[in-house]
Amino acid sequence: MALESAAVAALARNPARNKDINRASLLSHRYEAIPSSDDQPPREFRYSIDLPDDHHVLLGEHLKQLQRRNKRVLIMTIMAAFTLFAFFYLAIFSGSHGLPTNGSCDTVDRGYVCDPQISHIWGQYSPYYEVPSAIATDVPQQCQITFVNMLSRHGARNPTASKTAKYEALVARIHSQATSYDKDFAFIEEYNYTLGADDLSVFGQKQMVNSGIKFYNRYQTLARNITPFTRSSGGDRVVQSALNWTQGFHATRVQDSNATTNDNYPYNIVIISEDTGSNNTLNHGLCTSFEDGVDSTIADDAQATWLSIFTPNITARLNLNLPGVNFTSSDTINFMDLCPFNTVANDLGTISSFCDLITEDEWKSYDYYQSLGKYYGYSWGNPLGATQGIGFTNELIARMTDSSVIDHTSTNSTLDSNPATFPVGGTTVLYADFSHDSDMIAIFSAMGLYNSTAPLLNTTIETIEETEGFSSAWTVPFAARAYFEKMSCVGYDEELVRVVINDRVLPLETCDGDNLGRCRLSSFVNSLNFAREGGDWDQCFV
Repeated sequence: MALESAAVAALARNPARNKDINRASLLSHRYEAIPSSDDQPPREFRYSIDLPDDHHVLLGEHLKQLQRRNKRVLIMTIMAAFTLFAFFYLAIFSGSHGLPTNGSCDTVDRGYVCDPQISHIWGQYSPYYEVPSAIATDVPQQCQITFVNMLSRHGARNPTASKTAKYEALVARIHSQATSYDKDFAFIEEYNYTLGADDLSVFGQKQMVNSGIKFYNRYQTLARNITPFTRSSGGDRVVQSALNWTQGFHATRVQDSNATTNDNYPYNIVIISEDTGSNNTLNHGLCTSFEDGVDSTIADDAQATWLSIFTPNITARLNLNLPGVNFTSSDTINFMDLCPFNTVANDLGTISSFCDLITEDEWKSYDYYQSLGKYYGYSWGNPLGATQGIGFTNELIARMTDSSVIDHTSTNSTLDSNPATFPVGGTTVLYADFSHDSDMIAIFSAMGLYNSTAPLLNTTIETIEETEGFSSAWTVPFAARAYFEKMSCVGYDEELVRVVINDRVLPLETCDGDNLGRCRLSSFVNSLNFAREGGDWDQCFV
């Protein structure tokens, strides 16, 4: 079933989408409908480079003069000092580098390790885990890390307010309408819905402490002497995640007898407001056409088709085992959501009993459902998805090249022009930014990190190999982290760049990455023309 063309007919522009096309050019194509397995040629032929000449045009020729509006500055910069929590989280996890200890499912080095056959396929609701990498994650021999910018999602949380209301209503309906509870479903009769809304769970806090520990251990040579410059988007769970991360980082440095810097804790954290109208590169919200326009429904439409395909058998089984409730497909998805959210609501991340009611193959379909939402909501499946990640991309360029930020999208010039709130160069070579899953997808897309991923089919599931490594579980699980590294290597007269997302080294095809996933700094920056030229920001206010 294809989407109505009115919902998706838009110009989705992706630079360097095909390696055979000049990287200064733009491969354009229109979405008449989300591709399906019935009406699309095989994947290897889904894109053609034999387009008419008028489709191969320089990106700069497509861009209009970006709108520049004098906006009242709504962002408040808070250089906040937080009281240090007791490191009881660290005490629990200090030995958890491999297998879980003290009953916990989370570890420092490998992330979430319990029931990986299902827990690693819950889409963005999976807890962070070590993603398989075809390229060794260790620092290459004869190389030395000189710069790291971490971009992290917040830790595991309770459902959003709107979702928790739906889940609670579903549980109440089951309790009031189910005439019996068959076998494995019997526990639901005594189950009490106690999940909150939006806030970080205790398990999520521990995830972030572990993330700080891992970062310190991975980049110890720099971390011993340098305190990361830390920023956070202003949502409570994001700020709390940043604080927990600094706890893990600092406690590990305190225990390192070779550390030469021991800055007073708590560290300063620059907090960027998420209020309506705020310029914030870590939280989208400015681009009105994206937020409220016709393209804002593309992801929902893409998911709806797949939902109608993979849920009927599950819905029938739920109705058989919980007679009287009369589950719908939407109820089924909400019921499945109870598995990951009850899991991360447990302090140790113990797998919820809800998880056993769904088969592994069904979880794979659920994972793909979530990936469709992210791809068609915030990546190249949405005409303005990648544009939401331009601001951060241009900030990263500035940091990597020791230069001023050049951007007219979501950046805040007041913050980014002040060395106190946006230091560049000198001894500031470690950065830690904390954001949300959807914003990270947009940022990765603006950078072209998943340009080899063709539009996801929404009538059949595709494997991780077929999507070229794109899935919401692989990219933005709870406590996800991307490391943007610079390194100096013997035999090179220029620094090299590497990107590691959840322990997977990306091949960086858009800048001719070598077999170790490295590009020259100049090549990496040149590959970011989409962001440097402003992307499609001029379409945000039409």
